[in-house]
Amino acid sequence: MIIFNKYLKSVALFILLIVSSSKINAQNFGEVHGIFQADAQYYLEDSAIGAPAVPEKTLFNAYGDLTFTKGNFKAGLRYEAYNNVLLGYDIRYKGNGIAHRYASYTIDELEVTIGNFYEQFGSGLILRTYWEPTLGYDNAFDGVRLKYNPFKGIYVKGLIGKQRFFQTTGDGIVRGFDGEINLNETFSKLSEAKTKITLGGSFVSKYQKDEDPILRLPENVGSWAGKFNIGRGKVNVTGEYVYKYNDPSSINEFSYKFGDAALLEATYSQKGLGILLAAKRIDNMNFRSDRNANLTTLLINYLPSLTKYQAYRLATIYPYATQPNGEIGYQAEVSYQFKKGTMLGGEYGANLILNYSAANALKTEEVEGKDLYKSEYGGIGDDYFRDASLEFTKKINKKWKFTAMGIYQFYDKDVVENQGAQQYDTVQAVILIADITHKITDKHALRFEAQHLQTEDDFGSWAYGLLEFTYSPHWFVAIGDMYNYGNDDSERRFHYVNLNAGYTKNTTRIALGYGKQRQGLFCVGGVCRVVPASNGFTLSVGTSF
Repeated sequence: MIIFNKYLKSVALFILLIVSSSKINAQNFGEVHGIFQADAQYYLEDSAIGAPAVPEKTLFNAYGDLTFTKGNFKAGLRYEAYNNVLLGYDIRYKGNGIAHRYASYTIDELEVTIGNFYEQFGSGLILRTYWEPTLGYDNAFDGVRLKYNPFKGIYVKGLIGKQRFFQTTGDGIVRGFDGEINLNETFSKLSEAKTKITLGGSFVSKYQKDEDPILRLPENVGSWAGKFNIGRGKVNVTGEYVYKYNDPSSINEFSYKFGDAALLEATYSQKGLGILLAAKRIDNMNFRSDRNANLTTLLINYLPSLTKYQAYRLATIYPYATQPNGEIGYQAEVSYQFKKGTMLGGEYGANLILNYSAANALKTEEVEGKDLYKSEYGGIGDDYFRDASLEFTKKINKKWKFTAMGIYQFYDKDVVENQGAQQYDTVQAVILIADITHKITDKHALRFEAQHLQTEDDFGSWAYGLLEFTYSPHWFVAIGDMYNYGNDDSERRFHYVNLNAGYTKNTTRIALGYGKQRQGLFCVGGVCRVVPASNGFTLSVGTSF
């Protein structure tokens, strides 16, 4: 899929489309937009923190994304270069070439896309493809997609294709159909109703040839879903249920048990107040176009983590990764804006966010036969993860503002990082964070972070400090230190120091840094990759037009 020589024709066609359009109408030949990002690191061996020697010394990831639009026509391509792949990304990305190319046209109510595309049905429990370069994640389809709006309020989508597998595509073929009806748009009698209702359903199947010499494996595996969205005034409720037929794979130890997933979310929003309640249940919902794939490769669906996205450094040491073989999760969040003039609001107001999220194992029982186990639908098993946080943000005056945050975390390291093998133990941690910004002048600002993670488990307690100076609108410089002072082994109480400086002009950003990186997990939305220890210099360049 990405081998460069295979897609010289794609580049030539893309350029020809632009040139042809300009010749037809020089005043309206369409628009071209692009994004470019390059990240390089020069590595230093550091045996103390476990940073390996890198034979190439310098590794490099980059991509350039071009999009051409003219009327109802749209085309694009993305060129990627990995020379060689940065540590922490799968080495199977190694190489250069066109990773993504497509053309799309809309006529009347029909949209046709050929080539590579991303798609999501409902919440993504049954199908979601997307690109997340910070994770090294891309499960795009290469095939054909149709979208059609036959009647007002009725929307249908259909697709068929294979998925990206690093420099090529996986063997499995994915077929999918999704339909939604907005009752208030379709039926005129409901157009003025205060309650807004959308109903929908999906069906997705995959085909992969059975070449197993021992097991008789299903070559066609289907999955269906039903969903709804109901909104009235300040309240909105969405729900989805997915059922997957038996899909034995390496992830579920070749169990022939069916899989299913349920997700329910409710929100309430008014001026100054927001409330979120969410719950999910997942059982045997690993769904891939290749039954032997693992890690984050060839996933057809997306299983949300229902945990708070943490941005502060020490709060990300123990991130949660969704467990596709089975888990129950729930989340509650309240955001409240204190009004100006109140005791806590003061002159500028203040914001308070209270969040609680958790994940538990299913309550299961082993059974004889190919199913391997059965699960009790309402049963809740062992704790996997807990995260309770309180965040308060306030602007004191024109010069000062701050954020204070307290977090409690429970983390089953054996489950999240070691697939259940008894190598580690559970971790309980309390994290305290202070983030203070002082605006010196209209162009100068100084920001300070102080963080502390207290635990008696794993590698012990951590402290982190950051000082960042910004000269608006172009320059910044920052220094941070992450110190594992509580490690039981006094010889492994390392400082992970990072120095960074950057320049920004319009849409271009250039950053240069030096620092050490601890080994751990990096997660976005419950999807994770392992980040190895490293020591070295970094250069990042990004721009768009």
